[in-house]
Amino acid sequence: MPELLLELFSEEIPARFQRRAAEDLKKAVTNALVDAGLVYEGAKAFATPRRLALTVSGVPARSPDTREERKGPRVGAPAQAVEGFLKAAGLASIEQASIETDPKKGEFYVARVEKRGEDAVTLLSVALPRILAEFPWAKSMRWGSGSFSWVRPLRAVTATFGPETEDPVVVPFSIGTLQSGRTTYGHRFLFPEPITVRRFDDYVSALDRAHVILDLDRRKQVIEAEAEHLAFARGLTVIADAGLLEEVAGLVEWPVVLMGSFDPAFLGLPEEVIIATIRANQKCFCLRDSVGRLAPNFIITANTLASDGGDAIVAGNERVVRARLSDAKFFYETDLQAPLESRLPRLGEMVFHAKLGTQHERVTRLETLAGTLAPQVGADPDAARRAARLAKADLVTQMVGEFPELQGLMGQYYARAQGEPDAIANAIAGHYRPVGPTDTVPSEPVAIAVALADKLDLLTGFWSIDEKPTGSRDPFALRRAALGVIRILTENAIRLKLAVEPDLLAFFHDRLKVSLRDAGARHDLVDAVITPQSDDMLEITQRVEALSGLLSSEDGTNLLSGYRRAVNILVAEEKKDGRAYGGLVETSLLHQAEEAGLAEAVHAAATAVSDRVAADDYRGAIAALSALRDPVDRFFEAVLVNDQDAAVRENRLNLLARLRDTMHLVADFSRISG
Repeated sequence: MPELLLELFSEEIPARFQRRAAEDLKKAVTNALVDAGLVYEGAKAFATPRRLALTVSGVPARSPDTREERKGPRVGAPAQAVEGFLKAAGLASIEQASIETDPKKGEFYVARVEKRGEDAVTLLSVALPRILAEFPWAKSMRWGSGSFSWVRPLRAVTATFGPETEDPVVVPFSIGTLQSGRTTYGHRFLFPEPITVRRFDDYVSALDRAHVILDLDRRKQVIEAEAEHLAFARGLTVIADAGLLEEVAGLVEWPVVLMGSFDPAFLGLPEEVIIATIRANQKCFCLRDSVGRLAPNFIITANTLASDGGDAIVAGNERVVRARLSDAKFFYETDLQAPLESRLPRLGEMVFHAKLGTQHERVTRLETLAGTLAPQVGADPDAARRAARLAKADLVTQMVGEFPELQGLMGQYYARAQGEPDAIANAIAGHYRPVGPTDTVPSEPVAIAVALADKLDLLTGFWSIDEKPTGSRDPFALRRAALGVIRILTENAIRLKLAVEPDLLAFFHDRLKVSLRDAGARHDLVDAVITPQSDDMLEITQRVEALSGLLSSEDGTNLLSGYRRAVNILVAEEKKDGRAYGGLVETSLLHQAEEAGLAEAVHAAATAVSDRVAADDYRGAIAALSALRDPVDRFFEAVLVNDQDAAVRENRLNLLARLRDTMHLVADFSRISG
């Protein structure tokens, strides 16, 4: 079957846009094909710094003929209704419609519209310019005198269509001042001549000969493999950086990997400063030696084959790195001259949020909150307050001004240099963590106190001014902050009641549900455990784990069945009687051994479960509940709840209510499915 090849050749596309743009192009074109009745077999999109490309295979040469039946108004309906029907159905007159009869609705009009299929090339020539005109670039531009916009000036459009056995045709359309064709270009420096292409296979081969690797992931593999080979030859290893690798692969069409070096004297700087400097300014990878120390070398990814083997490229990068590291050294040494505390007044000049005050005002809140939280997480209150006081001071240092991503970390270095205890210095570095789902949480008590204070102040502050996340919008990363609180508490096994307003507590519940479900917990078990008043994230997590263990066993499954039977009887009888049951169970009215046995088991379980829950032993509480399985089974096998004696009946219903309430000490079993 025919294949579509589409390429949009332009000036350099920012690396951060490329992968998303390729997927957007594939989605837009394939959706248009399907909407036109052209069901394809496969599609794949590609991006390089100067092109977006798409191949769609197995596209029918023509869309199928269709027949559609449209039901219209009844015969004798008002003229306005008939005219609307004719317009929608594409009929010239009502005589072109047929009349059908329905026993209930009487006679009504029916239009049978037959539509012949169209050539795929014709359909594509209409769809493609519309797709390109509406393409969802995050940022786009216009150039020249035209109105068409693209991320960067568009220079050529290739669009061919046809089967493998024939010469493909050009899909004819224009975009701005460009006309579609079959001409593209290779590497800007190594092969700038025009290239005529036919279909995808020879397109890829031609680009490869023209020093263009079309596939972004293949370019990443080349860079990674060559960097590792160069490093291995020197006894070094490359510091993995997935984000940088993605970016660098988006900057080159023909990657050539080289190695540069810098003066080992710069290794006296914090290694994070060196890595940030080389990464941000030169998009280069750093390396470690055989014992894990930062090496005075870096990996360069060039976009050309240099006649001198890359010597000039390496020398140029080394000059820039030397200058940048000299700047970093100056920033670092200058910052060390002023204690962190002396920088606090400048935080008063830095607005945190117009409605929440300055960073200095925020630090004051953090001091108070960290001191309050400290005893609850096993931290020294004075140390927690001190760490909170210094936590934001590095925001006004020169180094963080140059590299904002080093905030907290530079504060740690400066705190240690001025003689602060490790607990305080580590808390300054760790109070932002976790910054993502793969980041570790702080584990030292002082760091935990300050990290919790930072995130809880952020959440309560924005809740107080009604700046809450909506849909996908979360400009202040409040979802991340809430998940950070949850992870800090659960991964450090900390019991802490979150004294926040109900709306914010519900927000924590939502984040915890997502976290637990991502970890494999059943959604119904999470719902069974969480109540609007649940304010202890660790307790919720432990209850879900214990409940999951119970219900994965045969005893748990049977106990759940018994619970449901009891609750169903209660609901029916309470509705019929117009009252709720739950009074005392009278021993004198327990006439059968099975009901007496259940009453004794429920009493024992209620006591045991209460004691275990009070001791935070949820597995023990669940184990106590599992002991009810046999007494419940025997009760329902032998006992008729609705006894003719009203007092006996009421007593048995009270017993079932007691069973229900005992099980609810652990979770709301009515919310469990299956």
